[in-house]
Amino acid sequence: MLTPAAGPAARPCRIGASFTVKAVVVLQQQTLREPISYAGIGLHSGNRVNLTFLPAPPNSGIRFRRVDLEGKPEVEARIENVSDTTRSTTLSKGNVKVHTVEHVLATFAGFGIHNAVIELDANEPPIGDGSARAYCKMVQTAGVVLQGERRETYKVLSPIEVKLDETNISVFPHEGLKISCTSSDKQGRFTQFYSVDLSPETWERELAPARTFCFFEEIEFLIKNGLIKGGSLENAVVIRDDAVLTTEPLRFPEEFVRHKMLDIVGDLALLGRPICGHIVAIKPSHSANCELARQVNHLMRKPLLAAQAFAPPFKPAPSEARPVPNPVHDPTAIDTVELMKILPHRYPFLMVDRVLKIDGNRLSAVKNVTVNESYFQGHFPNHPVMPGVLQLEAMAQAAGILMLKQAENSGKIAYFMSAESVKWRKPVRPGDRLLIEVELTKWRGKIGKAKGTCLVEGEVVSEAEVAFMLIEG
Repeated sequence: MLTPAAGPAARPCRIGASFTVKAVVVLQQQTLREPISYAGIGLHSGNRVNLTFLPAPPNSGIRFRRVDLEGKPEVEARIENVSDTTRSTTLSKGNVKVHTVEHVLATFAGFGIHNAVIELDANEPPIGDGSARAYCKMVQTAGVVLQGERRETYKVLSPIEVKLDETNISVFPHEGLKISCTSSDKQGRFTQFYSVDLSPETWERELAPARTFCFFEEIEFLIKNGLIKGGSLENAVVIRDDAVLTTEPLRFPEEFVRHKMLDIVGDLALLGRPICGHIVAIKPSHSANCELARQVNHLMRKPLLAAQAFAPPFKPAPSEARPVPNPVHDPTAIDTVELMKILPHRYPFLMVDRVLKIDGNRLSAVKNVTVNESYFQGHFPNHPVMPGVLQLEAMAQAAGILMLKQAENSGKIAYFMSAESVKWRKPVRPGDRLLIEVELTKWRGKIGKAKGTCLVEGEVVSEAEVAFMLIEG
């Protein structure tokens, strides 16, 4: 996402955000002027798919809509919805999935489009020629219009680094959005470097035409894992030894690294906000791109978490009440009294104090960790630390609330069945405010699965995937 910051405290980025190729600073959100459609084949699924870009109102963001499924469910293009990063980026919400979203998202980010609906009648957008050219033509045909709402940009103030396998990707303070990238395979073949300051012009000219590629020896693995069912030399470049197999000459001497940069733009678009920073990547991958986006997202959320932590615990008397807007309040919030009507747990085993927000299959809740917690008497007297298993229990209870809140499950009990991928990263001590975030990933009959994360001051302290069963109370 490439448009600059708005608001009196923000300094404008040196990034052009209007649809024209001029480097014009635009402080407003943008959407498409009119709908536009395109049909093709999904790269990994091989399915025939019809795709339509639709205008969307301000502050609605980018959303994928599966019109082939009952109820036309939507999946928001947010980093919290990333469920898989194997050779592409997959978004999920419950059982609804959309694969290979990065090229579409990179196009919207490149042109500074903040609000749009992407309708498709299969589980993956068409791959086109393996680049983002087809999507660029769609945007050019539909046109881009300014909206009345301003757009907020996140400016990176200190370096952030992610190391994952062979990948090293960092972001440093910068007045605009710049990407410098080095790519190669495990043997160091076709090592390429490229660097560019992003604007709508440089996006369309220097990154969008770069096609996806793979090495010949990877093809058998990809096919065995159910991928590249729609792949061909018409939509991908294949590298075999020192030869490049393609239906046309390479579009750039550094086409491979440019495509890696295209993917970075698309994956970072999942932040939902443009960022100002210099991204330096070595052998980038979707997994590392998305992990960087998660870390930036935690930093972006810190002001909101601070506002929630210091919000006054009382309401003014009716005579003193004034209609002052409160951006922290959410109509889906659940206080402790209502919470105990949903969960059967009681002191000292109620691990959720309040639900802050429920958004579809996602829930945010808090647990205020005080020195009066009974477990601190023995864990440990001179070094009090909240047991990791209780953080796990908090995630399980929060996931149970998502299921039990539904009318058909009223009065039932959620039994904690199992936990996988459990990680405890940092100690939780008295005085900490534990933010519990869960997403319901599967739900079939009485069995539910969820992914949970606990954070303190925006930093992840624990995470896990939990499973539970509903029984009659």
